[in-house]
Amino acid sequence: MSLRSILGGSSRVRKPSAKRSSPAKRPSASPRKRSVGKAQNGSEDEDYFDDDKLDDLGLVRALATDLGLRDSAQAIQYLRARMFSPIPERGAGMNSTRIAEVLNFRKHLPPIVTVSHIQTLLSSPSAVEREIAELARTGFIRKIEVSRRGEIGETLILTSDLERLLDEAAQLSEETRAHFKAFLKEHPAAQIVPRTALSATEIDELFRAGFLTAQHTAISALSHTMNLYSRPADKTTLVSIENVSRQPTGSLGTVGGAGAVHNAGGSGGGAQASSLPASVTELRLAVPGNGAFLKLVSAALEHLVSLLSKTRFREAPEGLLRERWDGGVSKDEARYAAKKLRGEFAGILPGQTRKWKQFRGLSFDWILQEAVGSGLVEVFETGTVGRGVRVI
Repeated sequence: MSLRSILGGSSRVRKPSAKRSSPAKRPSASPRKRSVGKAQNGSEDEDYFDDDKLDDLGLVRALATDLGLRDSAQAIQYLRARMFSPIPERGAGMNSTRIAEVLNFRKHLPPIVTVSHIQTLLSSPSAVEREIAELARTGFIRKIEVSRRGEIGETLILTSDLERLLDEAAQLSEETRAHFKAFLKEHPAAQIVPRTALSATEIDELFRAGFLTAQHTAISALSHTMNLYSRPADKTTLVSIENVSRQPTGSLGTVGGAGAVHNAGGSGGGAQASSLPASVTELRLAVPGNGAFLKLVSAALEHLVSLLSKTRFREAPEGLLRERWDGGVSKDEARYAAKKLRGEFAGILPGQTRKWKQFRGLSFDWILQEAVGSGLVEVFETGTVGRGVRVI
């Protein structure tokens, strides 16, 4: 018997005709179309939606889920306790050294929160402003401001936490601690520390420890309009092109001078901090580790906005945005546990995502509230797919 007879005539494989009509698509029950998978080019710049925008039924005024929050002091403690996600007990994707590094980074961050963040938790921003001013006058909290940092530069710290940081600073002598605490108690709302309030030795110790920041008034007056995302060439600082280009070749001025990073408010102090420059005209209060806090928050805000910018209308449901922030791990938790029991490949681990590699497990809810307070995004009710988030 021949091969032709076995195959039923022709031995060639025939392709289906392109003119054959496709079966009718079943109407979708979803109120809007949603694309599945990545773009054809394989890049991450995919569009989550096809045509329609999310329904907008009104903005969400307060993002707090704890109805027990009643004042700013409770909000500070609430935010500090919920800034980071707990490290997964199983399948973290990080060895013991990496886990210790993450925990040490969290431990050394200053216990501060931004003013705008507190306002997103409580229903009345104006009432929050009045309450913060009253608590600052009574000395219960301290307001620490870092210029040229926008909304995230206005932070609050409990006075008890600031005094604890002073007691733990090994660079400070007992006399310096006592004099500085006395100054803070007498001036509960002060942001600027006069040179005559402390001795030169005490000022130098506090500067090295990160509790004082050098501020040049001429530079501050020129740069008060610069926001967080300004170009480096446009920022009038000690290391800006405008200032560095005027310095003699080969001098320290060409790199911003001694301790330029700390003078600009970006250093957390410590043993490596430089001494106080003689040209400084103003001293401002600071908190050790504030630079690391600002760097973490600003990078996380940019990443959150970039996730929304990949959509066509720069908006997405909150649940979908949460999955993107977590690196797509949250939706596979049950599947991951089952595959791991079977010894199969369980997909990407949390420690391999940007949330843990770059942001040390920064919580999605926390950074979303920070973005709303900073005026970068807004949260609104859709009525169909929960809450939506869009870039302003």
